Amino acid sequence: MSDTAPRNPTGAPQMLADALLRSVGGTSAQLRVSATTTDGNMSELGLVANQLAEVVLSPAAMRKLRPRYQEGGASQWELLLSATSVEQQVAALELGDALALFAMTLTVMVAGQEYLIESVASNEAFGQVYLYRLLLRETGQKGV
Repeated sequence: MSDTAPRNPTGAPQMLADALLRSVGGTSAQLRVSATTTDGNMSELGLVANQLAEVVLSPAAMRKLRPRYQEGGASQWELLLSATSVEQQVAALELGDALALFAMTLTVMVAGQEYLIESVASNEAFGQVYLYRLLLRETGQKGV
């Protein structure tokens, strides 16, 4: 069988990833990001308070990674994010790319628990990113 639908074939991996994230009990993740300021010198001196913004990404799915025994080590988690929602937020914040969004992220909140980003990876098909994978570490603080 062949696909004769009029849609763009490069959008198929993103639609499939979104459907998969929703079907496995997709949730939403909130990124707490530092807002960009117009006067860098004033904010560097501490004369202007840094502004924080909440960015909501959905659908998302989270799983706990296989534990490695380390004395006092925090658990690691993997957060799978829809590339379409990330691209929408990147465009709304007028950023260059998704890595800029993740670089300005202070914490990630999922289900009331805060996490820190350790690394970011992306999966792509047909030259287009369809999924972002964030390796997270627990902060040890409960969200408000």
